[in-house]
Amino acid sequence: MTTRLAGYAAAAALTLATPAFAQDILIGIPTAQSSVVGVADHADWLNGAQMAIDAINAEGGVNGRMLRAEVVDIDLLSPEGTVGAFQALNARGVSAIASAFVIIPQPAMDAAAASGVPYMHGNTSLSSVELVAQNPERYRNIFMIDPDETWYGYGFVRYLDQLEASGQWTPANHRIHIVQEQIAYTQVISQAAQRAIAESGGRWELAEVTDIQFPVQDWTPVINALKDEGAGVVFVSHWIAAELAAFAQQFAYDPTPDSLVYLQYGPSQPEFLDLARGAGEGMIWGTVLGTPRTESGVAFRDAYMALHGENMGEVYPASGYDTIQMLAEVWRTTDPADFDAVGQAIRHLSYQGLAGTYTFDRDQQRPLNYPWETDVLAEGIPHLIYQVQDNHHTIILPAELAEAEYQTPHWAQ
Repeated sequence: MTTRLAGYAAAAALTLATPAFAQDILIGIPTAQSSVVGVADHADWLNGAQMAIDAINAEGGVNGRMLRAEVVDIDLLSPEGTVGAFQALNARGVSAIASAFVIIPQPAMDAAAASGVPYMHGNTSLSSVELVAQNPERYRNIFMIDPDETWYGYGFVRYLDQLEASGQWTPANHRIHIVQEQIAYTQVISQAAQRAIAESGGRWELAEVTDIQFPVQDWTPVINALKDEGAGVVFVSHWIAAELAAFAQQFAYDPTPDSLVYLQYGPSQPEFLDLARGAGEGMIWGTVLGTPRTESGVAFRDAYMALHGENMGEVYPASGYDTIQMLAEVWRTTDPADFDAVGQAIRHLSYQGLAGTYTFDRDQQRPLNYPWETDVLAEGIPHLIYQVQDNHHTIILPAELAEAEYQTPHWAQ
């Protein structure tokens, strides 16, 4: 892995100089370019995917055939736009569709299922994998490349126990105040957190649930509600980086004393630190699919930033890279045109990637979450918890992947 990444610049130059031929294996990548959401994440994912394509092509491709990305714009907020992108890719004769995520899963899945094309996605969606489990024949070639979103809520509450037990954090109280946005994704996360609280045997208590609606114009009413409750943990179930940065700025001026603040996922997007302008310092966030700071993970980050600059998201570049590598691995032993054979090969795949170990041999056709579904790190994708420390994203959990310990934020000292 490290050798392959170190030689990436030469691989990219070689690929750009190579003409496209009819025998190229085409990979459809629906990418949000004009949508009001998802553009940064999708760009990161496409960049990571292209790095893998270039690395594979530099080594002779797959059985002598070059890989080529077919990219189409996708409107993530409309079913029609989602379906249109998938239909356009099917019409181009792609051998697979690989996607960072869509926001409306079933139309995308149905459009892929119509042709049977293998579709690998990072929807982080319980509804996506439940559809696969309920309709195994129709969606047989559809695979989610990360654990579902429930672990953002359920797993985080369980991580609070670990953080307290470590002695790094002493909660002001054991009440959790949830701020939830209204889309299905954030609602599922909120509900999973509430379930974990209910199952804690009274150790954790739900303080309050405060609703927000995208776009959030003013966080003042929310911050006032947080101060009124005074919960020891503030859990913000929202995913838009710019809006979470605005929350961080307003919170910094008028914080809830002694609260641990968890911003779920949005800070992973590269613009968060720039927009927050230091106000995110001390806040924590998580991802169920990230880039652990392993040797290969650090090498990949270095290679990515050498190509695309330091404005790199924490989640999607490695996901894009891993997904293309998985497709290439199964295509080496199956005909890319035989969709069902490729799907069967993916189901039997065990791939150690940058983000963790991917396996799909279960009804939901998605990898396991570490540490909540398997207690063996090498068997799953780790749920990573970060804290903003010195204006950098720093992994603090799980302990075996941590770069540093939790630091008490300035408003709680």
